[in-house]
Amino acid sequence: MYRLELTPQAQRQLDKLSVADLEPIAAAIQELGDNPRASGVKKLRGPIYRIRVGDWRIVYAVFDKDNLIVVGKIARRSEDTYKKIKDLF
Repeated sequence: MYRLELTPQAQRQLDKLSVADLEPIAAAIQELGDNPRASGVKKLRGPIYRIRVGDWRIVYAVFDKDNLIVVGKIARRSEDTYKKIKDLF
């Protein structure tokens, strides 16, 4: 079981979501604690991964040594979604 943390940026993005968008995204984040590399997850760079939830993307890093997952960004898919992802963590 991995411990989940959200960066301040990810928490602000999560707080702005509507209830309809929040429920599936929150469920997906909770599932990451049990299996951070489930099917549908794509490795982006180093320990950084992303998972799709409808039109939304959750960008997170997995630190196996510490049993830690840090969610760095929650955003709709756009040209800017993956810019500067290495600066998130």
